[in-house]
Amino acid sequence: MDLTVVAYVVYLLVSVALTVWVARTLSHHGRVFLADVLRGDEKLAEAVNHLLVVGFYLVNLGFVALYLKNADGVATARELFEALSVKVGVVLLVLGVMHLGNVWVLSRIRRRSALEREQTPPVAPQGWTPPAPQGPWAAPAAGR
Repeated sequence: MDLTVVAYVVYLLVSVALTVWVARTLSHHGRVFLADVLRGDEKLAEAVNHLLVVGFYLVNLGFVALYLKNADGVATARELFEALSVKVGVVLLVLGVMHLGNVWVLSRIRRRSALEREQTPPVAPQGWTPPAPQGPWAAPAAGR
């Protein structure tokens, strides 16, 4: 059997398995984080989580498919392992970059949400106080 075909098969099996494992792990452990980012809206967090997983699969499996072709033929077992290590290593790097990109975007959303919560007063205002007059024509403050 041609070792290039063996390299393709092993590459596809390992890359698809890694992509599925990473997507499931991120989906399972990211639910709490997404719920916090989305202010406790569990239903919305589950929907966003599912959409992120679908996008993750599409991007990563598309990259795996595009990166399948090996320009150099594989003639020996050594070349087989070298080709696989390069291809699987690049797939792992892409998976890592995708994960870090998602976490970065979600943490920015979370930070913005936290800032908005801090700007909201804890108690509704009970009245309105007009600003104090300023300038040379303003009446002197009491007690001066």
